[in-house]
Amino acid sequence: MKNSRPGVTIIPIHGKSPQIHESAFVAPGSVLVGDVEIGAEASIWYNCVLRADVSRIVIGERSNIQDGTVVHCDPERPGSPDGSPCIIGDDVLIGHMAMVHGCIIEDRGFVGLGAIAMNNSRIGSDAMLAAGAMLTENKIMEPGQLWAGRPAKFLRDLPEPAIAGMRLGVAHYVENARHHSVAVDAADIS
Repeated sequence: MKNSRPGVTIIPIHGKSPQIHESAFVAPGSVLVGDVEIGAEASIWYNCVLRADVSRIVIGERSNIQDGTVVHCDPERPGSPDGSPCIIGDDVLIGHMAMVHGCIIEDRGFVGLGAIAMNNSRIGSDAMLAAGAMLTENKIMEPGQLWAGRPAKFLRDLPEPAIAGMRLGVAHYVENARHHSVAVDAADIS
C-alpha cells in the first residue's frame, strides 16, 4: 500500500491512515481522511472527498469515484451498533458529484451523476441508481434493477445491453486512470 500521492491531501485520524493500493489512481485535489482503503486499479478523480473519521470506507478493485464526489460514513448510534461504514465493491461506477453516505454498493453497481445514496441503503450488483436520484436510508436495490427519482423508486430491470455498457465504463476508467497518472507525474504536482 502506498500512502503518498502528489497533490492529494492524506490525513490520518484516530490512529487510522488511508491505505491506497500502488496501482490505484488518486487525482490531485482529492482529500482522504482516516480509515480509507482503496483497492487495485481503482480511481479517485479530481476533488473527491473520502472522509472515514467515524467509520470505514472501502473502495474495491477497479471501482471509480468520479470528480467532486463525497464519500462518508456514520458512527455507531442507537439501533446501529456497528455504525454505517461505506463499502463499495469491485467494478463500481460512481458518477460526478455523487454523495455516497454509509451505504453498500455491491460489485458492478452504478451510481449516476449527482445521485445520493444514504445510510444503510444497498445498491445490488449490476444495479443502477439513476442520475440525480436519492436512495433513502435502509432502501435495498436488488441486483440488475434501475431506480430513479427523489426519493428513488424501482423503475424496471436493466436490459443486458445496459449492464454490458456499465462494464465497458469500468474498463474505460481503468485505462483513463493510467493516462491521467502519467499526465499528473509529468505535470510535477506537489
